[in-house]
Amino acid sequence: MSLSEGVDLLRQGLVTGIAGLMAGGEGDADTTQASFITFNQDTTCVAVGTTSGYSLYTLNSTDALEPVYQSDEPDVYIAERLFSSSLVAVVSSSNARTLRVCHFKKGTEICRYSYGDRIRAVRMNRSRLVVCLEESLYIHNIRDMKVIHTIRDTPPNPSGLISLSCDNTHCYLAYPGHSHTGELQIFDTINLASRVIIPAHEGQLAALQFSPTGTRIATASEKGTVIRVFSTHDGSKLYELRRGLKRTASIYSLSFSPCGSFLACSSNTETIHVFKLDDKPTQTPALAGSPPSDDGWFGYINTMVSASAGYLPSQVTDTLLQGRAFASVHHNQTGTKTICALAMIRKSLRLLICNDEGFLHMYSLDQDEGGDCSLIKQFKLVESPTIVDQNEFLETTETPETSAKQGNYFFKNEETFPGGLFLLNNPDAVVSYSDKLKNRTGNEMTDSEKFHEMASAAETPPKTCFLLDDDGEFPPVAFAAS
Repeated sequence: MSLSEGVDLLRQGLVTGIAGLMAGGEGDADTTQASFITFNQDTTCVAVGTTSGYSLYTLNSTDALEPVYQSDEPDVYIAERLFSSSLVAVVSSSNARTLRVCHFKKGTEICRYSYGDRIRAVRMNRSRLVVCLEESLYIHNIRDMKVIHTIRDTPPNPSGLISLSCDNTHCYLAYPGHSHTGELQIFDTINLASRVIIPAHEGQLAALQFSPTGTRIATASEKGTVIRVFSTHDGSKLYELRRGLKRTASIYSLSFSPCGSFLACSSNTETIHVFKLDDKPTQTPALAGSPPSDDGWFGYINTMVSASAGYLPSQVTDTLLQGRAFASVHHNQTGTKTICALAMIRKSLRLLICNDEGFLHMYSLDQDEGGDCSLIKQFKLVESPTIVDQNEFLETTETPETSAKQGNYFFKNEETFPGGLFLLNNPDAVVSYSDKLKNRTGNEMTDSEKFHEMASAAETPPKTCFLLDDDGEFPPVAFAAS
């Protein structure tokens, strides 16, 4: 072998080795990324999935995320939990035409339904369960899972863009009504009739979200510069919010606050916007969504624009009167898909931001002053819910060495059930007295018991008269020294 042949052979071996290392690194990175992250109807729970399973976490603290459930079922791309109940709707890539509704505490499959095409999205509330296919929508009565209505020949919807109101009084379904324009269809799932058709945008719709009461719906188009809020009663436009002037963006998510006074928006840019919605947007000429200030340059410009609205071109007036962000978060996650949500945690409104790398960022939001939001905590969801130091925010994605050891701490007494379901709590606590008398395990359920579980989960929980940890109901008492 000549020297040149040896050098060529060595070079080829180095190239092959480096390529193998790069391929291996990419494979490792894929296993730690989240395939989906979704919030439940009232933003009290977050579901995160990977290629090896999915997990549910409760959002009730700023210090830690409480794990509720973990499954090792692979390739799940839809996992929708019904509020804080034990019911979860699951769809996996291996059987993308089949929906399974499971009771994860008992490890039991309640029911399953198969459809003629791949399931694109699933939405639930306490009255209805909606399954979205590319060109049809199936509406189920959630108490018995019977199909009560089918909307066929809808415009092609490969992304599964739909929204279902979580309110039982205004139980509306929203979906795109046209394949080329931003027409929005509002369907009443209780009376099974079309509610209103809204010409929301010129371009195709990119995001939809109902307010908690179902009386409003926020929309964004593929252009992503303007967000509009409409009334679901008559389709009238209530707000027009400006995300940007020149830069177009892909809107990933819209989220109302539980009180309905704030609207958050995430996109492929480095900014998360939060808009404040006034109580009477149509009766005041002020800029909807802007800080309520009548002083300074902002108040002066607002007054001048409102006074000269009749003399300026309509396009100029509309642009100037569009609301600006009340609060915002700036980050450098431009290469990842981000979704946002507004949640009430420990009586304070928090802004939650998740990305497909499996991180959840929790921010504080000043409801009076707005401005830049402050980071509270950062959590890694795809491995173990380990708290990351704020000083290391977005500087590294490495998990501390101790995080791998915390998995057994959060998930104790695991018991495997068929279908890859796990029971996270003590198995003895799930086996009821009736189960013991019938000599059966806790994961066995009769048809009547399954029906009862579905009905119980669909019931609206009663409003508590008082909370033991509520300082307003039980204020701290200072005892004077005798």
